[in-house]
Amino acid sequence: MASRKQQRQWRPGQADLAQALAEQNPWHATGMVPEHLAPPTERPLARFLPETQIGPGSRRFELILGPRRVGKTTAMYQTVRGLLRRCVPTQRLWWLRLDHPLFLNQDLGALVRNSIEASSATVEQPVHLFLDELTYARDWDLWLKTFYDERWPVRIWATSSATAALREGRPESGVGRWDERYLSPYLFSEYLDLVGRPLDVPLAENLFETLGACLKTPIELAALDPMRVLLMLIGGFPELLHATKTTTTDQLQNAFVRAQHTLRSDAVERAIYKDIPQVFGVDNPIVLERLLYVLAGRMTGLLSPANICQELGGLTQPTFDKYLSYFERSYLVFTLQNYSGNEASIQKRGRKLYFVDGAVRSAALLRGLAPLSNSEEAGHLVENLVASHLHALSQQAGQRLFHWRENEDEVDLILDHPTAPLAFEVASRPGHSRRGLLALQRRHPRFQGRCFVVSPGQLRVTPEASHDGIATLPLDLLLVAVGRHSETALRKRMGC
Repeated sequence: MASRKQQRQWRPGQADLAQALAEQNPWHATGMVPEHLAPPTERPLARFLPETQIGPGSRRFELILGPRRVGKTTAMYQTVRGLLRRCVPTQRLWWLRLDHPLFLNQDLGALVRNSIEASSATVEQPVHLFLDELTYARDWDLWLKTFYDERWPVRIWATSSATAALREGRPESGVGRWDERYLSPYLFSEYLDLVGRPLDVPLAENLFETLGACLKTPIELAALDPMRVLLMLIGGFPELLHATKTTTTDQLQNAFVRAQHTLRSDAVERAIYKDIPQVFGVDNPIVLERLLYVLAGRMTGLLSPANICQELGGLTQPTFDKYLSYFERSYLVFTLQNYSGNEASIQKRGRKLYFVDGAVRSAALLRGLAPLSNSEEAGHLVENLVASHLHALSQQAGQRLFHWRENEDEVDLILDHPTAPLAFEVASRPGHSRRGLLALQRRHPRFQGRCFVVSPGQLRVTPEASHDGIATLPLDLLLVAVGRHSETALRKRMGC
């Protein structure tokens, strides 16, 4: 129940609202966050978020972005727990779930003003606000601008399941006032931590140096294949992964199917029929759905807008580009441009398509366990897994990710680190052709000695020990190294 002091702070006749707030803030009564809201295992973002708003002075607000079901709300609950552990008083920690029926018609400014009064907040001792489903509040971006510019005594974390709506907030409102924190689906290193099989690698200044150290250091990779396959098929979504940690083989197969139906409903259909139409004003979401299915069939391939538009019965290319951007801003897919080494010559054509999580692609097509018996499809999922990991790293480190194609030569993935660039060719098995990597080194000498062939079960060979200067690397070792670097880059970016 809300305390008498808290109830007095709200306007007369708002007892129901006070009751709802008491239910949303159980730590006011118990001093702790229930474990079902904040599981013990924390992702790196949740560990770092409390640090961003501690101490005197104004702080930029934190907006957590990422795909549906990726754990954004859980990360905020874990942040509340982290602040409690840092002795922030419970009365200065307030959770506002803005899609609650009682809050839908409430003015955000009034809600925040009342929380300030209820907690007796000051600039020196601000109230910490957790705004869940922020985009349900009218003019949320203008209110955040007001809170920051007028120095209201608040520190704010916010998220929305309709992430695209957050990203579409007026850019001028957010400049210098809030930071966007990207929460990717679980990376392989995080998943190994979750299941109690942590794997550490010798981290160096950049990924290239780390991979070089990994090639020379004995690191046990035995028995990781099943866990990687599970992550690839279930997807890096916390709730689904938790449900499959201790299942038998038969239960695991059923879990794959359940997970795909869940992702299809929550990650695909809700984005297509609710989030994107609501944010971008799409009148015919059926076309969106058909386009996503076509894109799912072209995962890891080069996009041909003209062919796709023809296949969809006359969709215009401007509409195609617009809809594709909606999928990207909703964290369903991402595209990679063709590397040229010259910023002026980078073009939109020749883009390569990947899903932020390959399991969403499988869910969209309801593929079930088919990838396990289809080597070509499994190969595409493996390449997408590497691409999604490198994409997560690029988001945190501010580095650009490309593919490369010139005439008949191509390379799957290029991480354009300013001083230590890397090129990767992803294979389903050892013995993959090196033609594209050799051509890349001739065309762009900065990649000499920085090219890798990656595949499951691949032998470790350094560039120096290879006859052509191309290293070979086990897939699992690359995934773990990229995951650890992504965590380090996030820590540095957040100043923790």
